[in-house]
Amino acid sequence: MSEIKKLIEKIIKFRDARDWKQFHNPKDCAISLSLEAAEVLEHFQWKTNSEIEEYLRHNKEHIADELSDVLYWVLLMSHDLNINIIEASNKKMEENNKKYSIEKAKGNHTKYNKL
Repeated sequence: MSEIKKLIEKIIKFRDARDWKQFHNPKDCAISLSLEAAEVLEHFQWKTNSEIEEYLRHNKEHIADELSDVLYWVLLMSHDLNINIIEASNKKMEENNKKYSIEKAKGNHTKYNKL
């Protein structure tokens, strides 16, 4: 079994043991995902690049916790919505490769429709 499947099983077991599925409709899960992503942003808000470098030396574990929370909601939602997140991610990367060809996008942050 893949590591991602094991993690999804662990997440579902955690949720179901607490009888929380009743609260996990797609809207509220999406809100929770967004809130956790915002908590990642809080670690970087108002910091310069040099301040971020220093901050990372002492707070990487806290950022890892927030990223793990984001992953929790992504995996939970993908499970509940019956989306194979690995297949979806691979498909999205194929689309991104087409939208952002190396020839046009390398070293360029412009959105694909403006390249």
